[in-house]
Amino acid sequence: MTPTKDPWELPDVSGLTVGVLGGTGDQGRGLAYRLARAGQPVIVGSRAAERAEAAAAELGHGVRGLDNAGCARESDVVIVAVPWEGHARTLEALREELAGKLVVDCVNPLGFDKRGAYALVPEEGSAAQQAAALLPGARVTAAFHHLSAVLLQDPAVEKIDTDVMVLGESRADCELVQALAARIPGMRGVYAGRLRNAHQVEALVANLISVNRRYHAHAGVRLTDI
Repeated sequence: MTPTKDPWELPDVSGLTVGVLGGTGDQGRGLAYRLARAGQPVIVGSRAAERAEAAAAELGHGVRGLDNAGCARESDVVIVAVPWEGHARTLEALREELAGKLVVDCVNPLGFDKRGAYALVPEEGSAAQQAAALLPGARVTAAFHHLSAVLLQDPAVEKIDTDVMVLGESRADCELVQALAARIPGMRGVYAGRLRNAHQVEALVANLISVNRRYHAHAGVRLTDI
């Protein structure tokens, strides 16, 4: 009988270069900063190389800045942290550069009105499923949805105590993303199913926004009994 693998036994990802598309926005900058601070090689991407280079200089820790295409080409793992409104357009333009890459989609399709944030339902079911449809040559996963950009960018915050739910079709790819999450002190990467379950993970951000507004907090998600 084959022994069951320890689910917390994750691969060494310290040598992988991580690109962050949307690396000049709050969420992207925060993720780039935390990963680079943990020693990960990081490239931030933007539509304009000059903006990416300026953001990289501000972030420090060896972060490089390139235009989106260059970021995608030179990275092993690419985090998609662009605004939902530009999600499809950005990925369509980078289909060739992202072929063969491990893509991590952390985009949350949300709408806002006078009653607050609410989840949108893309035609494909979720932002991650849209990414998979647009990038048939890439290995698409979903993760990093529930992180506070404020905490990510605050250099005084040493640890971010939260879990990162990781979804994807390949368990091996999910384990790589889980390991990346674990590079950030306080975080755990937790396997949470296939991409067809990404919608409710993305949608939960609307609830967290309501929680944070009511309690003046930067709440994340912690899963119990694991």
